[in-house]
Amino acid sequence: MSKKELAERYFIFILGLFVNSVGVALITKADLGTSPISSIPYTLSLSFVPTIGQFTIIFSLFLILIQIALDGKNYEKIQLLQIPVSVAFGYFIDFSMEFIVFWLKPEHYGQKLAALLVGCLVLGLGVYMEVFANVVMLPGEGVVKSITRKLGSNFGTTKICVDTAMSVAALLISLLLTHQIQGVREGTIIAALLVGYISKCYGRLLSPLSRKLLASA
Repeated sequence: MSKKELAERYFIFILGLFVNSVGVALITKADLGTSPISSIPYTLSLSFVPTIGQFTIIFSLFLILIQIALDGKNYEKIQLLQIPVSVAFGYFIDFSMEFIVFWLKPEHYGQKLAALLVGCLVLGLGVYMEVFANVVMLPGEGVVKSITRKLGSNFGTTKICVDTAMSVAALLISLLLTHQIQGVREGTIIAALLVGYISKCYGRLLSPLSRKLLASA
């Protein structure tokens, strides 16, 4: 891989990270529950001073520690890049919430559902860009990969279990702190079911063009 191609892959990854943050912001603003990976940070942000982006950074660092504990000596040092990536992603989310989708305040259920679906489309594109760049994993996917290695389980099945566990944890945190359900709703389930599928659709549509662009590097 040439230096130019590597630089282009990192550019695609960072751009995908930003697109991802806009998708998370849209889904959150839809007010039907946020995505599973953001459910715990968002639920905590509703009760404490730190923002959803700041809690995302803290939660991501926690997931990195889990990866290191599970992988031990087999932990790939390149994955330490997840630390600056997590910091960037957290600030991207706060930027998107405050400066890009600040105006979005859907009142009717149909408007909320539309905002949620648009958010899933945007998040799916961001996920595709990150996966296609193939330079470093996000902590959410990284911890799933570590668990898969440790248990010898299927990645897809493990991801579903991890996403479910995060959503349940967010639900329990919400009940404990506010005595009501906040941050986890039907939108969380919809996002969990749709984003992966949408990302695969982008892959079928955009992968040939993306590979041509990198081939010219």
